[in-house]
Amino acid sequence: MEPIVLNFEMMVVLALLAFTIFMFVTEIVRVDIAAIIVLVLVGALSYFPGLGGLADMNHIFDGFASNAVISIIAVMIVGAGLDKTGLMSAVAAWILKLGGTKEARIVPIVSGTVGVISSFMQNVGAAALFLPVVSRISARTNIELSRLLMPMGFCAILGGTMTLVGSSPLILLNDLIETANQDLPDNLQMGTYGLFSVAPIGLALVITGLLYFTLFGRWVLPKSRNRANAASARSMPDYLNRVYGLQADVFEIDIPKGSKLEGHTISEIMDVHHLYIVGTYYNGLRVVAPIVTTEILTPCRLAILGERHAVEDMVRAYGLSKRRIRKELDIFAEEFASTNAGVAEIVIPPNSNMIGKTPKDLGFRKALGINLLAINRVGETISHMQTEDHEACHRIGLFELQAGDTLVVQSRWSRLTRLKKNRNVVVVTSDFPQEELRPQKVGWALFFFGISLGLILFTDVRLSLCLLIGAVGMIATDVLDIDDAYNAVGWNTVFLLASLIPLGTAVQRTGTADWIAQQVMALLQGWPVWTLQAGVAILATVFTLIMSNVGATVLLVPLAISIAVASGGDPAIFAMTVAISTSNSFLIPTHQVNALIMGPGGYKVSDFVRTGGIMTVLFLVVSLITMNMFL
Repeated sequence: MEPIVLNFEMMVVLALLAFTIFMFVTEIVRVDIAAIIVLVLVGALSYFPGLGGLADMNHIFDGFASNAVISIIAVMIVGAGLDKTGLMSAVAAWILKLGGTKEARIVPIVSGTVGVISSFMQNVGAAALFLPVVSRISARTNIELSRLLMPMGFCAILGGTMTLVGSSPLILLNDLIETANQDLPDNLQMGTYGLFSVAPIGLALVITGLLYFTLFGRWVLPKSRNRANAASARSMPDYLNRVYGLQADVFEIDIPKGSKLEGHTISEIMDVHHLYIVGTYYNGLRVVAPIVTTEILTPCRLAILGERHAVEDMVRAYGLSKRRIRKELDIFAEEFASTNAGVAEIVIPPNSNMIGKTPKDLGFRKALGINLLAINRVGETISHMQTEDHEACHRIGLFELQAGDTLVVQSRWSRLTRLKKNRNVVVVTSDFPQEELRPQKVGWALFFFGISLGLILFTDVRLSLCLLIGAVGMIATDVLDIDDAYNAVGWNTVFLLASLIPLGTAVQRTGTADWIAQQVMALLQGWPVWTLQAGVAILATVFTLIMSNVGATVLLVPLAISIAVASGGDPAIFAMTVAISTSNSFLIPTHQVNALIMGPGGYKVSDFVRTGGIMTVLFLVVSLITMNMFL
């Protein structure tokens, strides 16, 4: 190969690369802003004499219309559509039922599921679809979102190495091998790979990722990041502890047939035991905010809001064992998840028709579907629950409402959203999800998701178009409206990726990538075959951090094959080394999946450097060993 001479244009590109890495690592400004600055620099420098090769100014903004960026926009909309129907909430409930609320169990279940899904669809799509699921799990378990998203994202990337359609480099590999075969002698002709040829490698990598986060997650994952779900700020335990100083929560209790509770009304039980019965389940019928005159029928389940000692006292009073109190919500898990319901405040305005009437007269539970927990009136709190500040009121439902009363209520967020239209009250609480689910649209959502998935798996239609078909279909059938679609897109992610594409193009256009590759290979000349293969893997890893993985694959596969032929190695394995190693993108958030989770997880670049650095080394070691064992 003819030596490539380092020229001024290449030096400028290398300086831009160094500047980009410096900006990312130091985070002087946000990474998306840093990426936009780099985009502007690439464009501006292209007008200087001798630097015209940095960028084609007619295509400097093509990154915003690239397949990767449009795919991310579309898959975010598709994910939002599925979430809008409540489907993702059901998936979250299933995962919680399977894994409980412990991080050590939830992480491998979520991450493993995403890893398997991403083996058949683009990893960014799998990650985007599970983003709302993980967000809901975080809110319901109080596990920091930052401790769930990174394992999921990394396993989505790892899962793309399990099949030959899991990532773009692997999809390209056979074509590149066939092209290279045209220049190779008959005795060095390479065979193409089958769909599951890489399965042992990908499976080993996914298992490695799962073990890494399961065993060492407590030390390597970032802590104390902001949760993405606003509902958690108004969850019942948080609110009651903050306002009343009560360690209250919702408990689910099994009431056996023939219990002494049978025949008692909900009102009687609440008055005597200073707690709230906020849900009942009998004969397959689940009722939230049941009417207080309802009589208890057995066997049943009760959802009770109160302090643990009060709930235990009630259970003992009716001859039941404390074991009847479930450790976790089961039947009512979804109803009282902080993503779906919580505590809010509403105020009685001066012109309200409720003034002078009691909650019992108004039938709060029946008419509004809300549980009245307390009335705050001129510094006084009227409530069933007793605290150091006030005595418990036995009949809160008999107090006449006055103008200015602040009512503390427990409600589903969807009902609270509808209550905002009621002129008789003013909903003070604003930090809750104010969108209404559209479960009646689940059929359309699944239909268009299925169309997109089918096109991705069984046709050669461009990925971005496949996903846009699903996104547009959901908008057209009113699964979500256009404003919801715009709000679903993480525009910081879009600008981060689109703005970095011109830099990757400049690395290729100016020959900088070829020069770097040649210098590295010159250093490794004469080394054993396995070290050359490791060098190719490291080079592919570095290249995929600064340019697209497709570009890195197209550039390095021919080079890797040439090195293998010259050193007596297996050219097919060297080609596979490049295709696999271009998925080793954990060190900085330039991969689409990492960019996707960075904002919601509240991650810094240093988080990726610390956690992703170890994952990068593990990836190299495991992939090199398994490639030589199974290929």
